[in-house]
Amino acid sequence: MKSTLKQILDREGILVLDGSMGTALENLGADLNNKLWTARVLADRPELVKEVHIQYFRAGADAGITCSYQASLPGLMETGYSREQAEALITRAVQVFLDARQEWWDAEGSEYKGHYGVSADTLRDFHRRRAELLWQAGADVLLFETEPALMEAEVEAQIAEELGAPYWISFSCCDGRHNCEGQLLADCARQLARNYPHLQAIGVNCTKPEYIASLIGELKGASDLPIIVYPNSGEEYDPQTKTWHGVGTDRRFGDYALDYMKAGAVAVGGCCTTVADHIRQVVAARKTYTGK
Repeated sequence: MKSTLKQILDREGILVLDGSMGTALENLGADLNNKLWTARVLADRPELVKEVHIQYFRAGADAGITCSYQASLPGLMETGYSREQAEALITRAVQVFLDARQEWWDAEGSEYKGHYGVSADTLRDFHRRRAELLWQAGADVLLFETEPALMEAEVEAQIAEELGAPYWISFSCCDGRHNCEGQLLADCARQLARNYPHLQAIGVNCTKPEYIASLIGELKGASDLPIIVYPNSGEEYDPQTKTWHGVGTDRRFGDYALDYMKAGAVAVGGCCTTVADHIRQVVAARKTYTGK
């Protein structure tokens, strides 16, 4: 059973997103030390991906993000998949999510730095078919996330507009005002809100939690679009060893979540190193904030 963003906001006041796929899979025993990262688990052990989705619904998440972040056509084909097999794996990400959502619904009755040095055409070729496959497979909305720069976000917005798909765009940021490319987040939001009529929401993810409240303010001042945020836990990622380091923040994730709601976010979740307990804290924060 699916609900639109508006339906959930009308009912709950705040939408709770799910959390990390990678960390949650590792907690279930999956080995992510490979080029395909979570996409390898989707290929070899989809039941673990399904279990992650279900865990987040049990924790109180209203919506989930498919395990398709690392499942790109070029990346899959470079590791030996045919184009047909790669497309089927991307489609599987949606089906696994839909199966998990239905299983949860049946059981519980619950709703549910970044400059690449490549051209816009190259980015378009990279993203187009995957977006098409996810949309055709039945995704409720396309989420283009962890965007380091405006150029890539605009390429993806153009793709979604052509598909006629509702979509959200979420940036990764290096501080309380700038995306990882160094552009002002407010400028990015104005550009997207002005030129892309089917964009439904804008936000920030994979970013330190202490930056989020400031970034919400930047987004509020730039457009009237609903704001979604799902930070990491504050740890630093080492792309060479594929591991997270540091202790993050001493504040409870739920305390941050309450601050984000007060600042104006309508959807709050977790990313990267967050886990189901963090989402339970978000659910509790929503109850505090809305009284529901």
